[in-house]
Amino acid sequence: MSNGSAPAWRLVDSGEVSPEYSAAADEAILNARMRGAVPDTVHFYVRDRPTVSIGHNMPVEGSLYMEEVRRRGVAVIRRLSGGSAVYTDPGQLIFSLVLGGSLLPSDIERSYAVVCSAVIAGISAFGIAAEHKPVNDIMVNGSKISGSAQLRRGGAVLHHGTLLVDPDLAAIDAVIRPTGGGKSPPAARKKLTCLRELLGVAPEMQSVKESIARGIADSFGVILLPGKLSSGERAEIDRLIEEKYGSHNWNYGL
Repeated sequence: MSNGSAPAWRLVDSGEVSPEYSAAADEAILNARMRGAVPDTVHFYVRDRPTVSIGHNMPVEGSLYMEEVRRRGVAVIRRLSGGSAVYTDPGQLIFSLVLGGSLLPSDIERSYAVVCSAVIAGISAFGIAAEHKPVNDIMVNGSKISGSAQLRRGGAVLHHGTLLVDPDLAAIDAVIRPTGGGKSPPAARKKLTCLRELLGVAPEMQSVKESIARGIADSFGVILLPGKLSSGERAEIDRLIEEKYGSHNWNYGL
């Protein structure tokens, strides 16, 4: 993966987690990294239920088809970063990189390009040729397989994104309104694909994690050492769930 002289980053795999936990964990790791209390970290997780992640400043009602959200039992979580509404489910890998700000270019588009290139390197292990489409998409043959968002705060950066492994693609159109509102024809929507569709069979999530981890390690020239969240991070996750991400006002506000 890298030689012994390479910098070491922490790799945390939280497995399947609730929407509230996932959002709180990303923020807790970011806050800890800002304080210098934890090393640069790659965080993997899978949401344990269908969920729509809403950008920090997005109104829920105008972004989703609420009748479908309620009918399908889709959770709604407001994330710390900006951007559009994103549907996630247990068929998607979510990856976060929480790094010191100097490790990524200050130019936002270049910063996305660096991380997306690392993810593309991981995807290539499956024999798939993907490409970065600025600002924040990864495409395969004109269809989107990954998107991401980024937040910079206090000298640290949080970059988190999704990789479509074996998701319910039909649910995405069913619950998320196209940008600008209204019902757009299928041709006007962004085409999506996933590893199952491209490979003919869904790979094991563990193998996807290992491939993306290798892509990140090789691209950044680092060693990823498996680790756990600190006691301080775990305590902050509990607090953030209680005070923010478990709150209807936070998730449905605006």
